[in-house]
Amino acid sequence: MDQFIGEARSYGMNKVDLRVKIGELELKNPIITASGTFGFGREYGQYYDINKLGAITTKGITRNPRGGNPSPRIVETSAGIINSVGLENPGIDGFIEEELPHLRKLSTPVIVNISGNTVEEYILLAQRLRETKVAALEVNVSCPNVKKGGLNFGTSTHSVYAVTKAVRKNWDKLLIIKLTPNVTNISEIALAAQEAGADSVSLINTLMAMDIDIQRRKPVLGNRMGGLSGPAVLPIALRMVYEVAKSVDIPIIGMGGIMTGEDAIKFLLAGATAISIGTANFIDPLAPLKILKGIEEYMADNKYKAMPEIVGQLK
Repeated sequence: MDQFIGEARSYGMNKVDLRVKIGELELKNPIITASGTFGFGREYGQYYDINKLGAITTKGITRNPRGGNPSPRIVETSAGIINSVGLENPGIDGFIEEELPHLRKLSTPVIVNISGNTVEEYILLAQRLRETKVAALEVNVSCPNVKKGGLNFGTSTHSVYAVTKAVRKNWDKLLIIKLTPNVTNISEIALAAQEAGADSVSLINTLMAMDIDIQRRKPVLGNRMGGLSGPAVLPIALRMVYEVAKSVDIPIIGMGGIMTGEDAIKFLLAGATAISIGTANFIDPLAPLKILKGIEEYMADNKYKAMPEIVGQLK
């Protein structure tokens, strides 16, 4: 797979420097895998050397093990998928004991996605991971706050600020807040995360959606509703990244329906410093490397030599 990637590739007289910096963490290239679509890297490691990626993000980790939602959990749409997996994971103890030893062998940075139902759960997860060698936390705020009647943390500036502030006090490495698109003004939410100490924001998480089986007259998904991802959400994600980039000073990790190098370039021009690949992994395990190659070729063709020259350069 070496034909796909290199820290600096040569095209004629041009050298393409793919390195990006998010907070104090430098990545060899802007390609990150999205939480929930890459497991813990084991499966995809059978297809290529995942150390060639800028970073990988684990599936969401919660305090206790979770079996997930009832099946069916995934349904295809005309331009993506709706998933209702329900954060199935081994819990923080299982993650540290069973998955972390494997992840520690990687040379590429590992970002651990965490989810909680109370601020205290987020704190506990940050504390448990603080002594590990993981490079960063991605805090999923698309979770119900059980102490506030089940309203998602991510839909309120006050809740996002509170979670971010609490985790920041218990985590001294890169802190990324993953934003939900199911809000009225995502820029206000991003600003709250920045003011509370986030080093970066990632967006967007999935959009709430559903499908119906007209013969059974029932929802297709066992949990009735789920999160829509894939090409269908790209225009929405792109708009939100663009809006947030004008509101915050911290780096943005853009995601949402990125399938090709061209898609990735759009996010970079809109203001994303790095991009995250999700649904595309299910369609083509080699998608991250192919998208990276597309970025390299675009930069070389347009005589860009380094990533900062393209980020946020929408006219």
